[in-house]
Amino acid sequence: MKRAPGDRATEHDAWNQLVEQLSALGERRLVLVEGDRGQALAWLGQLLPALKQSPGIWTGPSQDNPEDGLTPVSPAKARDWLGRELAIVVWDGWQGNPPDGLAAIAGTLKAGGLLFWLMPDLAEWERFADPDYRRTGLDTAEHHPFASRMATIIANDSSVIRVPAGNPGEAELPSLRAPDTPFNVATTPDQQRLIDQLVHFGLGRRRRPLVVTADRGRGKSAALGIAAARLLQQGRERILVTAPVRESVDTLFHHARQTLEGQASRDDGNALVTASEAELRYMPVQELLARRPSAEVVLVDEAAAIPPQILEAIVLGWPRVAFCSTVHGYEGAGRGFAIRFRSVLDRKTPHWQSATLTEPVRWAQGDPLEALTSKLFLLSASGEAREELPIPVKAVRVERWQPGNAPQAELAEAFGLLVDAHYRTTPADLRQWLDDPAAVTWCAWHQGRIVGVLWAAIEGGLDDELARNVSLGQRRIRGHLLAQSLASHSGFPEAAVQKTLRVVRVAVAAAARRGGVGKRMVIAARAWAEESQLDNLGTSFGGSPELLAFWQSCGLSVVRVGFHRESTSGEYPLQMLTGLSHRGRELDDRLRGRLARHWLTLVPRHWGSMPTGLVAAVTDDLPATRVLDSDDRRDLDNFAHGHRGFDLCLPVLRELGQVPGVMNWLRTRPDLALWISAVLQGRSWADCQADGLCRGQRDGEDRLRSLVCELLENGPEM
Repeated sequence: MKRAPGDRATEHDAWNQLVEQLSALGERRLVLVEGDRGQALAWLGQLLPALKQSPGIWTGPSQDNPEDGLTPVSPAKARDWLGRELAIVVWDGWQGNPPDGLAAIAGTLKAGGLLFWLMPDLAEWERFADPDYRRTGLDTAEHHPFASRMATIIANDSSVIRVPAGNPGEAELPSLRAPDTPFNVATTPDQQRLIDQLVHFGLGRRRRPLVVTADRGRGKSAALGIAAARLLQQGRERILVTAPVRESVDTLFHHARQTLEGQASRDDGNALVTASEAELRYMPVQELLARRPSAEVVLVDEAAAIPPQILEAIVLGWPRVAFCSTVHGYEGAGRGFAIRFRSVLDRKTPHWQSATLTEPVRWAQGDPLEALTSKLFLLSASGEAREELPIPVKAVRVERWQPGNAPQAELAEAFGLLVDAHYRTTPADLRQWLDDPAAVTWCAWHQGRIVGVLWAAIEGGLDDELARNVSLGQRRIRGHLLAQSLASHSGFPEAAVQKTLRVVRVAVAAAARRGGVGKRMVIAARAWAEESQLDNLGTSFGGSPELLAFWQSCGLSVVRVGFHRESTSGEYPLQMLTGLSHRGRELDDRLRGRLARHWLTLVPRHWGSMPTGLVAAVTDDLPATRVLDSDDRRDLDNFAHGHRGFDLCLPVLRELGQVPGVMNWLRTRPDLALWISAVLQGRSWADCQADGLCRGQRDGEDRLRSLVCELLENGPEM
């Protein structure tokens, strides 16, 4: 539908008619405003006041806001709007396009909503110097396959409304048929079943947590709010709600407020309190765990954005806990959350329940913007639909692969494996993988299907002066995670000078796991790195004994352990390396030797809460060079036979772990966890008792004496 040039009133009427038609259909649209930014802003400054749609946001500089009613929001803060509803989004792509934020904002639009995206002409996207590239080191890339791919998808999508900034009157608005029944936001049968399940859960037996997963817009937060209100009406006295940010629960409280229908005697925005003093209260995650207030029910919204060890603490801290998360996530891999967190629930609360929502609530089934967003950012990519029978490793071939040049079906298949294998994988990871000029990828194939992916990146190669500045903490270089970490934290500038192939991610389909496919891909990467005359092969990951054992089997050794848990995995980062060149092997030896010398000092100071199995595995991996002298042996003998106190022998007990063969032997003993906790981590006897490792100090010391006695009699030669 075209309008006569200059007929502004007719143009505004046409846009208002479009919004009405979309609202009736329950649909939303992307409006791509291509070309000169100034002209685009001038046009929007005339159109938006005529549309009178609210609420809305603007992601560009505040002084350029095209309509006073739009709330200025930084693109980096766009994800904070998850869980809220918008009618208009004006996304200033000239200021940068972080994929996570753009995908998140698309999910906030309600039926009838328009997403205006200001960008250069589609033909220029591959070469457009997106300001957001600087943040991730992609500004050095000559080509941007991710942007080029998006441009191709948008160009071929008939639902996209393309507006030339220089002549907006030429834009062709779609002619939409009025539906027989106008769309109405209402409780779907799917959502009603979840509400009933939540109420039953909230009134039911303890230690049966509920995990709710769904795509965005399915009404999870609304269902939580309605169910919470009904639980208060049916006798529950306190229900606590938590989420990564307060704004995420606005929808939940709105629906709880509506359901209570004036029964709330107090409402301060963070709590609804009824006349009988029953309350629904929001509490930030950290405050919840610090205060640990009593509550019959705890509801956790946007759970995929919360580290797993915190989720575990919540599920064990209250009798009834429900977790809600988006499956195909802007906050990152809600499905990865479901897969990884499921193992925690299986161990800790085996009677846990699950629920899901499939029918959209805020827009109609088949909404064009949802389909487009999913395709642009591969939000539905999954590696789950695979062969169920084990795949023999001999039938798998491994070869180099270019994700930026791959057909869409292959790309979705490979990215789906990465999503399923890692706790949080976001659209930003997809862009980094496709666009990073230092990225190198291998795939494992079986009968025409991708069953394994290894994504690596070349790091280092800095000049001596820059490397020294990095080691001094005076410079930070994007795109060199491992090289920079070893230079600045471990204090070896040569780690930034040498060239390292860092393995970013490894993912293998379920049917091909534990058969050697991952190891074969690592071997292929190592061979390529050696042929390319790189110095090292390394990796950095959230530590676990299983992953450590995998990388050890690939020939890598621990060279650094991070002091703080990762926000994504909730685990301490481990960095591992193997030297490929002479200078690389020399660096590897020096890093390992230095970490081993510092290990006994750092464990009680920084890794007192690290899982004992991981402490033992890392200790066993480090060089064991300690030699006991006659005084040490006398102390051990006296301790073993009950004559010498634990604290007096603690220094030599700690050093035992660095005697060749001792830690390997200790890892086979039943009281390993007690040894690690009391000896290496220096935890109190009260803490050891609380963890079920002993019945108190006397019992703990007696068991350690018996362990040392057995070590002296049957352990390795010392």
